[in-house]
Amino acid sequence: MKRHVFLLVTLFTMSTVAAQQQPIISPKDSIPSVIERVTGKENKGFSAHMNLQLYTSCAASFTENELDEVAFKLNRFKLEIIGNINRKFSYHFRQSFNKYSNPFALDNLSSSVEYAYLTYHLSDRFSITAGKQFLMLGGYEYYVNPIKVREFSEFNNYVNCFLAGVSATWNVTPTQELNFQIVNNRNGGDADTYLHGLPTDVEATKVPLISTINWNSYYLDKAIQLRYAASWGQQAKGRNIMYLTAGNVYEKGPWIVYMDFMYSRQGIDNKGIISALPRIDLENPQTAQHTEYFTTIANVDYRFHPNWNAYLKGIYESGKIYKANGIFEKGTYRRTWCGQVCVEYYPMRNSELLIFLHYQYKRNKLLKPARNLDAIDPNTQRISLAGIFHTGFLIPGSSYRKGERVLYLGRTFSLFKALTTIPLPFFVHCK
Repeated sequence: MKRHVFLLVTLFTMSTVAAQQQPIISPKDSIPSVIERVTGKENKGFSAHMNLQLYTSCAASFTENELDEVAFKLNRFKLEIIGNINRKFSYHFRQSFNKYSNPFALDNLSSSVEYAYLTYHLSDRFSITAGKQFLMLGGYEYYVNPIKVREFSEFNNYVNCFLAGVSATWNVTPTQELNFQIVNNRNGGDADTYLHGLPTDVEATKVPLISTINWNSYYLDKAIQLRYAASWGQQAKGRNIMYLTAGNVYEKGPWIVYMDFMYSRQGIDNKGIISALPRIDLENPQTAQHTEYFTTIANVDYRFHPNWNAYLKGIYESGKIYKANGIFEKGTYRRTWCGQVCVEYYPMRNSELLIFLHYQYKRNKLLKPARNLDAIDPNTQRISLAGIFHTGFLIPGSSYRKGERVLYLGRTFSLFKALTTIPLPFFVHCK
């Protein structure tokens, strides 16, 4: 009897393993897409592009002029799919392979997924988006594709910018855009969000949401761009968060010049910068409350040759407590000055490949309230020699501009066919 049971279990296990090795959808299957099932018509409005972003570097890091390490890193590695389902629906998916993949409790999605949303275009002027999207703050450094930013300000580096929710866009005029948004103010629970968890005297909220109104405008044939936004939400009962952000950009010819102003006021320190400063109470650490952060960014890019670009960037940041709590007294805790200089080389005119040399110096000044907590915040330097590769893949069945070169790679994606019912090989899209 035991022998028969063992044989049955073995056969079942082998069949299960064999089944798991099979593709979800066979390349020979002809399963109609959801749109085709609903409408009963062939979907001719589909378009899809797949983009690959790779940023790798060799960096030498210094603390107080002492060498810490020299190491190779994969700073960013991202894959995204963007396109249209039909004339009314578009989609955007992007995943970063430099982030943890464990799902968060609140949005039930891996933190490595940055974008996962669907947009319904009611008309040329109105659209609604649902899913995981970016928090619509203002500022150029925050808004621009992160692959184009060598080193972020602390403000933008610590902002939780990819959140689940809904938003609406109204193109008031061809040069004026308004966005309205309601999303979660965090991805996970309080323990995942705050450095030392929720303070003991604070009760969790049942509505962890943040709302934003964002205004983008363009002037002088889009040479001048303004990106302003205001956000407000509840972190916990009696503890709110507010963002006021503004980006002012001049972009024309070889020049890109921008100045960003970023301000946040939070009942609970969600950035964790001030919360990480104390050294006198390490056995019982506390998450700071009633914090304020302010950042000013000034940047000048100049493309002095078709293959060469250089930029200078300066950043000033401050962090303070506006109301005493726990071990934290009222006052300004730290000020930070950061200077960056970078020279970039583009071997190809289409800018798909970039090599650059970057230097950053960051000076941190601790003020009396931080020194009273025995805080340590040393100055740092970094020299990086890095390369960035950014290319796109065109899915067959999608439209592309006449004259663009297309390279066949000979791969298939059966799962993608299940969603789109398009021919399976994919192509490199070369401008």
